[in-house]
Amino acid sequence: MRGRASTVLALALLAGGLALVAGGLFAALRPGGLAALGATPLFTATPQPTLTEPILPPPPTGTLSPTASPPPAVVTSSTPGTTAAVSTAAPLPSPEEDPATLVPRATGSSTPLPSSPASPTPAPTPLPSPLPATPTTAPPSLYSLRERVGLGSGGQRVTAEIANLLGFGWYLDWAVRPAGFRSAGVSYMPMIRLKDGQIHPSGDALLAAVDALPGALWLIGNEPDVKWQDSVTAEAYAEVYHGLYALLKGRDPTCQVAIGGVSQPTPLRLRYLDRILEVYRQRYGQEMPVDVWNVHNFVLREERGSWGVDIPPGMDDAAGRLYEIGDHDDLDLFRRQLVEFRRWMKERGQQNKPLIVTEYGILMPNEYGFPPEAVRQFMLGTFEIMRTLRDPTLGYPADGDRLVQRWCWFSLQDDRYPTGDLFDPNSGRLTFVGEAFARYTQP
Repeated sequence: MRGRASTVLALALLAGGLALVAGGLFAALRPGGLAALGATPLFTATPQPTLTEPILPPPPTGTLSPTASPPPAVVTSSTPGTTAAVSTAAPLPSPEEDPATLVPRATGSSTPLPSSPASPTPAPTPLPSPLPATPTTAPPSLYSLRERVGLGSGGQRVTAEIANLLGFGWYLDWAVRPAGFRSAGVSYMPMIRLKDGQIHPSGDALLAAVDALPGALWLIGNEPDVKWQDSVTAEAYAEVYHGLYALLKGRDPTCQVAIGGVSQPTPLRLRYLDRILEVYRQRYGQEMPVDVWNVHNFVLREERGSWGVDIPPGMDDAAGRLYEIGDHDDLDLFRRQLVEFRRWMKERGQQNKPLIVTEYGILMPNEYGFPPEAVRQFMLGTFEIMRTLRDPTLGYPADGDRLVQRWCWFSLQDDRYPTGDLFDPNSGRLTFVGEAFARYTQP
């Protein structure tokens, strides 16, 4: 009897739970349902991968021994905003130098990756045509250099001292933290996450954050195209974006909303974005409202089941661009992807919108052929590309036809991908790369 009663009770509880879920879905999907509930809408999440992110490939054959980092700069508590000079640091490039000459090719570029006998190698997507020439006359600037340069905080909390040392003008932390550091010279970009079919934060917590961050630029999701990040199909993203855009604008008409950044603007991922725009148009009878366009600009392999960023959820492709290890710090590919994205924007009537790059950097470890000096050179080269790259046929007219308005380096400090770290919390010092960052933003 006790066993039978327990079974009946369990079935009753299960039926009640299913009824509640169904009721929540019905309410969330009604017109205005998200704003009315003030709660998280449920959407179908794509299957989540294992805890290990297969972004990095197997070590290349003939891997070099790790290269020791040059001595870091000391963060002195008595004089905030100053650092000791690093005698091994090479001078920064002058504006007239061609950034393409700054980065030597990584050693791993000539070593092929281990092939998989189980599946043939798909043909790579062709690279775009040559870039338009960049004018030499400096146009008017919408932002100061400091306002353009940002960073992702990763595992290190941003403080006034760190902000003064590095000289960045904005940052993000892949979350929404209204109590985080902000100042007259440093802004914060909150990011609403969409992982596991849930919106976070949501409900009262999200509304309170909007009230605490008036006029903020809100980022909707992080790499929805990558299955071990937010992993959202184009159909689900269009629906969630619609509800969040209405909620944010209704609560704070002065805020701006940016689309979530895909991992890299390749043809494969531009088709994913096209699908989002088409679904939005079909469901809501209008173009998707995007105040600020946002993209990440990594150079990683696109192949199902391989290292890199795999295939966007909901797409049947076997492969996109089959980048190799040595392509990861290729400045020409970095520049070409930005041009491709701006061309895509123009073809969809979005040229007169700002473009921000909210994440990029070096994820490959030192022993793959990416020592600190190569990381430094890549970082400075990309800074110059984004600061100077402009084209009147593609760029943002309000910012002197520049293609990129603001950008974000990965990262201040990250345990999983430390190659591009700017700060060492154990020593309390800037890293070699961090010292170069500070010298660039505060010449």
